[in-house]
Amino acid sequence: MLVSYSSKASIFLFAVSICLACSLGLSSAGLSSALAEEPAPGKKQTDCEKWISLFDGKTLNGWKKTSFGTEADVVVEDGTMIIEMGAPLTGVTMTDQAFKPLPKVDYEMKLKAKRHTGGDFFVALTFPVEEEYCSLILGGWGGSVIGLSCLDGYDASENETTDYFPFKNGQWYDVRLVVTKDRIEAWLDKKRIVNVDISDKKLSTRIEVELSQPIGLATFQTTAHIRDFKMRPLPQKKK
Repeated sequence: MLVSYSSKASIFLFAVSICLACSLGLSSAGLSSALAEEPAPGKKQTDCEKWISLFDGKTLNGWKKTSFGTEADVVVEDGTMIIEMGAPLTGVTMTDQAFKPLPKVDYEMKLKAKRHTGGDFFVALTFPVEEEYCSLILGGWGGSVIGLSCLDGYDASENETTDYFPFKNGQWYDVRLVVTKDRIEAWLDKKRIVNVDISDKKLSTRIEVELSQPIGLATFQTTAHIRDFKMRPLPQKKK
């Protein structure tokens, strides 16, 4: 039987890979796995690149329903946190002992969010900035306002971060937040929607969502779906 040159080359390469696997104490499957997990050239995997999952997709472990006094249920179904429509507010707040230690500055958060029903904000993400707190609002004041609440006492409808976005019910959006000592940035899908210097600003939350501190999510007369809620510290800058 004749064997083509390309076939011989393939057999030779397979044999080399098996020998390498044996020398490293790996099976051929183990070798494939090891190669698949190899970092991209020029990129080192560090602890700063590792995301901390804030929602496991199965339970509300680490979270409690926020006692707004107007809240509806918060449940988990099919890997999704469902924050049901309140009258007006429903939300969840991180419990004191959950996910510690988490950074208060120089960090990144991301999540996927969908306004399932309703017509107002489906994300009020409250987060720390050192010893202060602020909230990223998506879809407030009738359904389209985006921005930070609050900067120097002015909320998301009346400060320099105020903007508008035509949210669609039933559509998932990728939300990303980056917090440093001097700046807050946020993205909706691939569009940057917040980029503000906070070095000389007083940060706060509206009184209605103070119970969301230190980290929390809230909705207003709206049912929201949340997935893939994660956080990681930013890589330290080289001096």
